[in-house]
Amino acid sequence: MSEVFILIPGDPFGKQSVRVSMRAGFAVKYMPKETVEYERKCGLEAMLTARLGDYEFEGPMPVMRGPVELKLQIFFPIPVSWSKKKKEMARLGQIVPTKKPDSSNVLKSVEDGFNEIVWLDDCYVVDHHITKRFSDNPCVIAVVTPLDLIAC
Repeated sequence: MSEVFILIPGDPFGKQSVRVSMRAGFAVKYMPKETVEYERKCGLEAMLTARLGDYEFEGPMPVMRGPVELKLQIFFPIPVSWSKKKKEMARLGQIVPTKKPDSSNVLKSVEDGFNEIVWLDDCYVVDHHITKRFSDNPCVIAVVTPLDLIAC
């Protein structure tokens, strides 16, 4: 099986922490709505990629069934308030985003969104490579590569 390329359009979104609220005198944990929606978006894009590409999508079975490498390219929007010169420097990669969300939280959102679609569980991701850059077209590009390694 070859690599799977998945494009998640729109601004990158980092996984938020679980929240706790009181209901009828009991503490109730919940995941914020924005995080749930972004993870669903990641999963939907993965499903569409798997169904439209040359991948072995077998209904509810994940595409990858062993250890994988995940490469993420995270592209943030270029701030409209920047000068033309600064925008061009951002397009060329001379200015990079050092703002939130941080890459590890975006990684968590993508990994959890891909669970049971691209892989059974994100514990199968054994290698990561992540970059953050600016772009006129904000998005996250995920490249999942199966590894010829033994899982235990």
